[in-house]
This record gives sequence, C-alpha cells and structure tokens, in this order.
Amino acid sequence: MRRTPLLIALTAAAAFGGFAATAMNELLENRAEAAPATAPVPAPAPLLPVAQPASLPPLVEGQAMPSLAPMLERVMPAVVSVHTQQRVAVRNPFFDDPMFRRLFPQVPQERINESLGSGVIIDAQRGYVMTNHHVVVGADNVSVTLADGRTLKAEFLGSDADTDVALIRIPAQDLKGLPLGDSGQLRVGDYVVAIGNPFGLSQTVTSGIVSAVGRSGIRGLGYQNFIQTDASINPGNSGGALVNLRGELVGINTASLNPRGSMAGNIGLGLAIPSNLARDVVHQLVTTGEVRRGTLGLDTQALDPRLARSLGLAEGQQGALVTQVYADSGAAAAGLKPGDVIVSAGGQRIADPLSLHNFEGLQPVGAKVPLQVLRDGKTLKLDATLREQPRALDGASVDARLAGARLAELPEAQRQARGRGVLVEEVQAGSRAAQNGLRAGDVIGATSAGAVDDLAALRSSLAQPPAQLVLLVTRGNVQGRLPMR
Repeated sequence: MRRTPLLIALTAAAAFGGFAATAMNELLENRAEAAPATAPVPAPAPLLPVAQPASLPPLVEGQAMPSLAPMLERVMPAVVSVHTQQRVAVRNPFFDDPMFRRLFPQVPQERINESLGSGVIIDAQRGYVMTNHHVVVGADNVSVTLADGRTLKAEFLGSDADTDVALIRIPAQDLKGLPLGDSGQLRVGDYVVAIGNPFGLSQTVTSGIVSAVGRSGIRGLGYQNFIQTDASINPGNSGGALVNLRGELVGINTASLNPRGSMAGNIGLGLAIPSNLARDVVHQLVTTGEVRRGTLGLDTQALDPRLARSLGLAEGQQGALVTQVYADSGAAAAGLKPGDVIVSAGGQRIADPLSLHNFEGLQPVGAKVPLQVLRDGKTLKLDATLREQPRALDGASVDARLAGARLAELPEAQRQARGRGVLVEEVQAGSRAAQNGLRAGDVIGATSAGAVDDLAALRSSLAQPPAQLVLLVTRGNVQGRLPMR
C-alpha cells in the first residue's frame, strides 16, 4: 500500500525536472523569477487504490499537536497570483521588405509574453497589492487572481527597481489584507512560512526558519538587507508572502540562490525583502509616486593594510576610508573629514565602502544617522542627516562638451556588477554629445580629470573643466577612450 505515494512522488519529481531544465543556469534564479504562464498539469490517475492517511493523535504527552492551519486560513486569502502580459516585437529581417509584407500579411510582427508571479494584499480598503518590481516591469497588462478565483485587472502605481518592490491596485471589493509585522524583531531560528505560486501552482505553502538577517553582498540584486530562509522559494514565488507564526507579513519573497539554477531545484537558500524596508518604499510610492534616497555626500575607499598602518590603526581594522566630503552635504554638516574611517552607521557595522553605500541606499531623505568614526586614533560619534542628491542631470550642467546627454546614477544591480560609473541615459540626436560619439547606454567610468564613482564625483571632478576632456567609456563589453570636443 506504500507504493502509490512513491509512484506519485516520482511522477512529481519527473515533472519538476522537466520544468526546471528550461530555466537559465545562473547563480540567481532570476530573483525567484516570475514563472512562465503554463496550462495546469492534470494530476495523474492513481495506479493502485489509495489508502486513507492515518490521523495524527490529538495529544502527545498531554500537549495538543501544533498546526499552521488556523493561521494559514486567515493569511492565504491575502496572497494572490499576479499575471502579466507584455507585447514583444518579433525581429525578422523580411519585415523590412514591403513585398514580403504584402505577400504574407498574416505573419505576426509581435508576440505576447506571459508570466506568473505572486503578490500580497497589504491594504484591503484601498486594494493595494505589493509584489516585486521584476514581476511587473515592462508589462502592458497586469491582472490579479484572488484565492477565491476572481480575476481583477490591476493598476500599476509605482515601483523601485533598486529594492525590487512594486505596488499595484485592484478594485477593493471583499478583499482580505495581511498585516505588516516588524521585520526588525526577527531572529535567526524564528519559524517562518512562505506562500506563493511556485511554477504557477497557486496557494502553495512552504515552511522553514530564518537562516540569517541583514544578508547583503550578493551580486546583481540592488540594495540589500535580505532575510535569508530555508523555506522553499522557487520561480513564481516572487512577490509572495513570508509570514511569521502570528500570520504577520515579515518579508516579500524575491530570490533563490542556487549555483546550478533551476536544474537543482530548491536548495534552501531563499531571500526575502524585509517588511520594514518594503513598508518605507510603499509609503514613498503612495505619497510621492517615486522613491527618494538620502546620501551622506562623500567618497570612500577600501581600507587596506598599508592605509591602516599609515593611519595608525590596528591590523585587520575594517571600515570605509573617507577620501572626499562634498560641500553642502550631510557629511560636511556632521563634521566628517577626509582621512576619517567610518566603522558604524545607524548601529550597523561598516566593513567597506560597499556596505556603507548599501546602507545609504536604504535610507530616506532626512534620515538622522549616528556614525562611529575613527580619527587620529580616537573614536568619535557624529550625527549626520542624509540629504538628497540628484539622480540624473543634463550633461551641459557638468560640461558644455556633454550638452545633449542626460546622465544618471547607475541602477544598483548594474553598479554591483561594474563597481562604479555614471550611466548615459539619453543622447539627443544632433547634439554636441552625439557628435562627439556618446551613445545612450554608455557607462562613464573615468574622465581625464579623474575616476568617476557616481554623479557627485563626476560633477566634482569637472568643477574646473579640463582643457582636454577624454572619457573612459564602457559600451557593452568594450571599453575605450572618447575625446570630447
């Protein structure tokens, strides 16, 4: 009688393997990726009579058997399926031939890409649904299917690519929302439950524990302060709920780390965006329609052993060495100076410039941040108020030879891959920048006046325009020098 569950398990494993083999073999399983929309697979008919499962005893040593069912009955109606459609042009060289188009007018020139992800209703009165940015980015149509089977058209309200949080809205009719918990109270070892639609299988529940908090340093995932869990997170889980045992939303499932991609299935390395961070992003999207980030307004570099010795610091000392403080910045107002070493910000340890940059990127404008700084062998405590820096600006405001170009900060995932630079977001046809050969998508990594970490560094280095301006530009996988006349 035990052969039937084994046969069903083998059948399910084979089906999973067939599905998983189609995914890309990447380290990141596309942030847990929205799963391609597929028709549901009918369950195989049992080959042998199925025995009824034996019921569990109501008591064990006088204690009632624990169950997640009562909590899940309250929570699961708030977790939804997010279905997106995107029109994609079909690239075919024959479409450029008018004769071909006349002879074959029925040949489609575009296709519809569909995908499935997950979402969480966080405000039943307003119909707000939180999901991942990568679930809905570029979609022409977004719809939401509720736990009761209703499918509703969704309105896109806004998203933030650098934290992978998006907000959509559906008609608020008999909805059930999920209360947001305090993710800051999570501890390693706490039990959590992930709910979503892995591989298009709606209302799927997996459980595990919090494996780590404050996880960062993962390439390609923007600003990072992740909850790590061993609860299974697979393609289609993106945007789903991570809840505690009280049924409170403590995270938004976003990624699954896997060295072999989907071919290996889930290996217990899932990542979720903390609810406290997601709450702040949603608040900004609702109130302003965009996310504004604060910054200290300084440049830093890594602290290597040679620099540590020259500053009289202990061997192995970690931190971010301040190399430049910009005028009228939060750092300047706080009294930071070049040569200071920032070792803590907002109570978080700062090991290097990347960890400081990641910390800044998760703070709103106006945030008051206590800093712990090493200066001349002494420990100082300073308080800084983060100020807003422009995320994009016209090239002409930096240097006349860049007129016609719109320059922007690198998207955070791209910054982690490249390390530093400024993105050429747009170049007007016929402009001076275009005549000089600059193109949209170029990344400026340095100029003849110095290295370029970000927009602030570019503006600072060109405050005194050099007689000859040469840009070090990365275009695709090619790097070269571009003289600007």
